[in-house]
Amino acid sequence: MSHTPDAAPDPEAAALERFKAQRVTAIYRLDLIAKGATISYEDGTPIDMASEKTRLEAVVADMDRRIARLERSAG
Repeated sequence: MSHTPDAAPDPEAAALERFKAQRVTAIYRLDLIAKGATISYEDGTPIDMASEKTRLEAVVADMDRRIARLERSAG
């Protein structure tokens, strides 16, 4: 009985999965903001949550475009 090693993981597929996980994290943060969460810098200065929400929405939209492009190119 011989054992055949599994095929090596595809680095592009792994990178895509990590990128999708980052997107999920950004969406989770948006959800927290919608529920009233606030964050501050290390020195205690509050972060403008309206600006953070706008920034995260732009990040998610950009990630959606990149993920779609990567999935198309992967076949």
